[in-house]
Amino acid sequence: MRELLGGDLGELLALDDYWADFEQRFWKTGPPGFYKLERQQTFKEPHDEGWQAFAAGRWQESLRILDARRPEFEDYYRRVTVSGFATRRVRVVQEPLTAYLQWELHVLRLRHECGGLTRVVGPDRVASAETDRPLPEIYTLGTDVMYEAIYDADGVLEAARRWRTPAVVARCQEFIEALYLDGEPLDEYFARAVAPLEPPRVD
Repeated sequence: MRELLGGDLGELLALDDYWADFEQRFWKTGPPGFYKLERQQTFKEPHDEGWQAFAAGRWQESLRILDARRPEFEDYYRRVTVSGFATRRVRVVQEPLTAYLQWELHVLRLRHECGGLTRVVGPDRVASAETDRPLPEIYTLGTDVMYEAIYDADGVLEAARRWRTPAVVARCQEFIEALYLDGEPLDEYFARAVAPLEPPRVD
């Protein structure tokens, strides 16, 4: 990953500043679109009602809450299309799945069905880029800007880092896109590896 960044440390943003910056820039995303890489196997999303139900062990309720969000996701990805770009996500999946990841893959499946396409790769596919540490959670908006989501020790989003150096953003976008092209479509992976699972056990 260091080679992709070329020594550029980016700019640290406080959470509120990050959200404002991202919202302003996202809807102006140009070619080649939005690309996101997710590497961590567990997060906490305390502001998400579905995650709250999942974390409390109410699995079926969490899925009902998620399904009720389908119109919201459909509207969101319709707006993305109208804005002239597409979103692509690479999810690194390590098996056996963590409880969180089993839940998140249901979320990503719904996004996938609504137009937010995701492909899955295993940790072996990114091992050569993880010589010093696991890959960060990064996402590019065209070739203009890239963000890294920064999480605290509990897996809760606490800040972000931003890059605006075109060469850095382009290299990282191309890296994520190559993983995406090599990945398994989420709907295929979900049917094979997630749908047959029993509800996860939350500790």
